[in-house]
Amino acid sequence: MPLVNISLVKGKPREYVRAIADGVHQALHETFHVPADDLFQIIHQCETEDLRYDANYLGVQRSNDIVLVHIVAGRWRDTETKKALYKRMAELLAEKPGIRAQDVHIILSPNDRDDWSFGNGLASYVKD
Repeated sequence: MPLVNISLVKGKPREYVRAIADGVHQALHETFHVPADDLFQIIHQCETEDLRYDANYLGVQRSNDIVLVHIVAGRWRDTETKKALYKRMAELLAEKPGIRAQDVHIILSPNDRDDWSFGNGLASYVKD
């Protein structure tokens, strides 16, 4: 179960934001094999001055259409799977809503199975 935070500059149409959220989830479904109904996303729409970034960091030319996708997910995925996620997400967001690959910024924060509780005060992935 990934927890996804999506941040972008405020002012885009609702359909645009929804296309980002859907594309992120589709990429997770296809590459991380996240179940279709395993959907936990928080969408942050920031004022322009509240989303700060280096427009040229590591030689990548970013615009104000930048989207930062922060994914908290289990550390049990290997590097090749993570690379497939990055590639697929950039492809899907280029298709719809039309975001340049340079503006798709993805950060993974891996954690362990005992770091998740889905309710009832239980460590949901831990077998007692």
